[in-house]
Amino acid sequence: MKASRAGWLFVAPAMVAIAVFFVVPVAAALAMSFTDFDIYALADIGNLRIVGLDNYAWLLKTPLFWQALANTFFFVLVGVPLSIAASLAAALLLNSPLARFKAFYRTALFAPVVTTLVAVAVVWRYLLHTRYGLLNHALASIGIDPIDWLGHPQWAMPAIVLLSVWKNFGYNMIILLAGLQAIPKDLYEAASLEGASWWQQLRHVTLPTLAPMLLMVSILTMAAHFQLFAEPYVMTQGGPAQRTVTVLYFMYEEGFKWWSLGSASAVAFVLFLFMFGFTLLQLRVARYKEAM
Repeated sequence: MKASRAGWLFVAPAMVAIAVFFVVPVAAALAMSFTDFDIYALADIGNLRIVGLDNYAWLLKTPLFWQALANTFFFVLVGVPLSIAASLAAALLLNSPLARFKAFYRTALFAPVVTTLVAVAVVWRYLLHTRYGLLNHALASIGIDPIDWLGHPQWAMPAIVLLSVWKNFGYNMIILLAGLQAIPKDLYEAASLEGASWWQQLRHVTLPTLAPMLLMVSILTMAAHFQLFAEPYVMTQGGPAQRTVTVLYFMYEEGFKWWSLGSASAVAFVLFLFMFGFTLLQLRVARYKEAM
């Protein structure tokens, strides 16, 4: 009994912190999503009205929300596989016995993760500049006309995806590299004795052993791309033609530009439902593959 009480005393500060900084704000935001909380209610709580599901119904009738949702799905469906593929490729290269200066490359590839996004955005805006950008300069050298990367609706979304993948793939790379280094060498030696090629070893030894790590990385990457905000905010401000407006960017404008905090809270919980649903889908697919 005393040991149990001592355990609760040790975890009590952490539980209080979680309750104050997570449970209470989430509960308050959920309650707010059923109200018309705006700048008038912020000035006088007496102006607050309970509107039930009106905020959620309003979202279903708002074209910009559906545009933001479609844009977000594009970023998730394109950005997540690219990010995981880049992370896995970099981890495999760094884990190769032929690789040299591993510490240097590991640090260099991880550096974008800890680099300030504003500084990164300034560099990328220069690289993607229509007239003076190095990327268009390289394209011109092989006879391709300059591309308006950030000003054309067709190219703005791929440009944001490339920036997001470059900025964040190093984090997943470190996780996958740790997983690769934990795979017993005996498995590769046994596969080599059986005559397995490099591709067969990757397919039948590396990827199955790395599957739990890949699942965790995919869930984290998917959650990050669903919450994509800083990249379009800094690079394009949601343009051109609202092609880079994400759900989180839409929520930001509702809450902090128009001060419609009730509808912004509704957007947050709709986004949560989508993230929760996609996470469950990934877990079910992973369990189905394990059962096969």
